[in-house]
Amino acid sequence: MKRSQKNYIIYVIMLLLFGALIYFAIDEGDRFSHYAAGTLGMVQDSPFEMFRQFLTANIHHPLTILLFQIIAVLLMVRLFGFLFSYIGQPSVIGEIVAGIVLGPSVLGFFFPDAFHFLFPASSLTNLELLSQVGLILFMFVIGMELDFRVLKNKINETLVISHAGILVPFFLGILSSYWIYEKYASSHTPFLPFALFIGISMSITAFPVLARIIQERNMTKTQLGTLTIASAANDDVTAWCLLAIVIAISKAGTFASALYSVGLAIAYIVVMFLLVRPFLKKVGEVYANREAINKTFVAFILLILIISSCITEVIGIHALFGAFMAGVVMPSNIGFRKVMMEKVEDISLVFFLPLFFAFTGLRTQIGLINSPELWGVCALLIAVAIAGKLGGCTIASRLVGESWKDSWTIGTLMNTRGLMELVALNIGYEMGVLPPSIFVILVIMALVTTFMTTPLLHLVERYFTRREQKLSPKRKLILCFGRPDAGRNLLSIYNQLFGKELKKEQLIAAHYTIGTDLNPLNAAQYAKESFTPLNQRASELGISVENYYRVTDKLVQGMIQFVKKEQPDMLLLGARSHIQPDKFGSPGTILWLSLLRDKVDEVIEQVKCPVAVFLNRGFQEGSTTNFVLGSTDMFLFPFIEKMLRNGQQLKLYLFKDDNEKLQEVNKLLEQYSQQLVLIDYVDQEELKNEDKNGLSIMSYATYSKLVNDEAIMENLPSLLVIRREIKQ
Repeated sequence: MKRSQKNYIIYVIMLLLFGALIYFAIDEGDRFSHYAAGTLGMVQDSPFEMFRQFLTANIHHPLTILLFQIIAVLLMVRLFGFLFSYIGQPSVIGEIVAGIVLGPSVLGFFFPDAFHFLFPASSLTNLELLSQVGLILFMFVIGMELDFRVLKNKINETLVISHAGILVPFFLGILSSYWIYEKYASSHTPFLPFALFIGISMSITAFPVLARIIQERNMTKTQLGTLTIASAANDDVTAWCLLAIVIAISKAGTFASALYSVGLAIAYIVVMFLLVRPFLKKVGEVYANREAINKTFVAFILLILIISSCITEVIGIHALFGAFMAGVVMPSNIGFRKVMMEKVEDISLVFFLPLFFAFTGLRTQIGLINSPELWGVCALLIAVAIAGKLGGCTIASRLVGESWKDSWTIGTLMNTRGLMELVALNIGYEMGVLPPSIFVILVIMALVTTFMTTPLLHLVERYFTRREQKLSPKRKLILCFGRPDAGRNLLSIYNQLFGKELKKEQLIAAHYTIGTDLNPLNAAQYAKESFTPLNQRASELGISVENYYRVTDKLVQGMIQFVKKEQPDMLLLGARSHIQPDKFGSPGTILWLSLLRDKVDEVIEQVKCPVAVFLNRGFQEGSTTNFVLGSTDMFLFPFIEKMLRNGQQLKLYLFKDDNEKLQEVNKLLEQYSQQLVLIDYVDQEELKNEDKNGLSIMSYATYSKLVNDEAIMENLPSLLVIRREIKQ
């Protein structure tokens, strides 16, 4: 008997034996039935009706309702986040909109029964508390993301820019409250806390959204990106400290009464920086060299987070400020912070924050703005917010010496309010300082100022790019490479083509690393190592090269978007040893065995600018350069003339089938007879070059004809295949 059959027999015997014993035990229990005689009359419904009542009770249980809410929120947030990412907006905007859609403004208006079933008033307390826990974790992560080294390096400029971005909109917000307080808020709250909350709502910058936009636009390592992040970080710290003071004043009622809370807050901050931070630094050093951070240490860190949040809540400046400060004083060891952020960030961003968006949406009733006057107030506050933040930061950036382009970029990014604005607005709403109608108006303001960031950045980029093109005759040349040595070789190819004129051109070198989960420290090291050979060669040639580095899991799409955005005069790609036709031998579809994972074809098909593909077979600068000219290759003559003008020796392999081409060749022979060798060929065998370290340049069309002959391809030196510009 097989072992499996034996196990089945044992299982059946066990079921029969213990099933019978259980039956006899229950049957013997009938002797106690007289104790329940008084309750039998209560059971009158049928078994199905009893099951239906049981099911209904389970559906309306608080835990079930909360789970239904979480399911609905997570589904809607993922959907809207994807849709807004698809149109080029930060996904956080879609997540905020998803919360509003689930609220009374959309779901409650069109499907009131579904809304009241999903979000009954009695369940909102549970949702609010859960969302507050998520916000505490999120603010802890925001605190850990702050890098004070960045602030130190740019302290002078960032102080001016960030504090201009707080003082100007804060003043304008208080000023605008004079026009709206008497009619819309006087019966709801005193003027002082109302005006202060309007001012602080104008002053906040969404550091997480701003940092995400800068990362997506590959500005993290640029001077502009560093300055903007440092200004936003400074703005973040100042704004949250200011918000803590505003909360204390609002709760106390007067500034004098608030001094007690403010004094306790200052003492709390001093203790956090002078006692807790040094202690955590020593603890962090102990754990820095360990292979893993154990659960006991994680629990200890979370305990500090909760204690810090509890203290600030008790002294009257909100638990979120305590969570933020707990993150700020964490050990500065990058490895430690990265591990802790990975443990906390995913659950807070993916699970808890959507609940906060939903809860904010439940409070946001667009229908409360039901008059032209209220829409006028909405337009006024949006205009004040934009003028104060964008205008203040732009002018301040210009005053500290930034260009108008960089100043507008900084102002646009600092105008992003996003999630951080919603946090402040919800605090004001919970405290009863912001009336429902003003709360809704300020939520709309947060959405508008965040939504406009990406389009306005594109507009600034487009305007100044066109302006620079008019003022400067520079051509823009891009090269994309994989291996570090390939970057050096591609730069040498550009030097071969343009010679001394390369110093006058704008040159951008792009390198991509596959994968989105790369450690930032590793990414910085990879970027440095990848560009080192290229930058050394650029230094030898005396030219300037802009380094563009990106970590992505969509290589080809990223390259295509980058090229379309930059609109270069030429794109140069690197490939391996040779090119082959497809399995049918069709020259129309060519397989490039390249460092770009066989995706060169896709790039060539989707970009309009001239594209050159370099196939390295041992190329060495100074070796022989050949041009193979087919019947439709007149567009190569500017390259030939440029190289001759730079003193290079060239060989032209020419089909004598075009009078116009012959006329151009004769002109070149007259002017550069000592540098130019003309070879008429009728047989492709004549293309074989003895100098294997040389370079053969040909058009994409000519290459398509030659690629079918493997004997020819194997004997050619390194190739540069150029596809002409595609006219719109």
